[in-house]
Amino acid sequence: MKAVILLSGGLDSSTVLYQAKADGCECYALSFNYQQRHLRELEAAAKIAEAAGVAAHQVVEFDLKRWGGSALTDHNIDLPCDRTLAEMSATIPITYVPARNTIFLSLALAYGETIGADRIYIGVNALDYSGYPDCRPDYIAAMQSVFRLGTKQGREGNAITINTPLIDLKKTDIIQLGNSLGVPWEYTWSCYGGEAQACGVCDACRLRLAAFEALGLTDPISYAKR
Repeated sequence: MKAVILLSGGLDSSTVLYQAKADGCECYALSFNYQQRHLRELEAAAKIAEAAGVAAHQVVEFDLKRWGGSALTDHNIDLPCDRTLAEMSATIPITYVPARNTIFLSLALAYGETIGADRIYIGVNALDYSGYPDCRPDYIAAMQSVFRLGTKQGREGNAITINTPLIDLKKTDIIQLGNSLGVPWEYTWSCYGGEAQACGVCDACRLRLAAFEALGLTDPISYAKR
């Protein structure tokens, strides 16, 4: 059974890769250089892919920075920092990248149909405080319809399925799952702002640190501020 894994190198996508392995899949990791400000995550993705022993790891390049519209692709927009979890959940944040998961899933679908994949795994999470619109169950259901209707494989009755094993999990649950699967957290990267060290103050860092702390665990990566 072949699976394409959307791998950013972060906590969620790394857990999903290891879950796909545990599910018995031959894993083909797919990462994206879309000129995001946190390109450091691609180094993490490469380390995770190697540690997991994937069949192949590809990095697809395109430029979303030319349009901006997000703090992750426009350096003139400040990253939100030092926000409480309540503040993060109040609105869709400026770190939302327009249509990003639709682009990612479309490219994964094209790749998957080419290699005869059965599944695509993506680490979306509807309970995360960010509340991104393209991480929710109704969005995934709509994209599954696209997979069925928009491909030869789908029209022949063998549509690639979108697997979202984390969609109903809290961040603490994801860490516990990753621990049970042996995810090497020290290779992962979640920060939106840092390079040599994670910043510790952006939304992604604060969510991650809060979850490790809630479990009484120490996050093994280095932070400029904890």
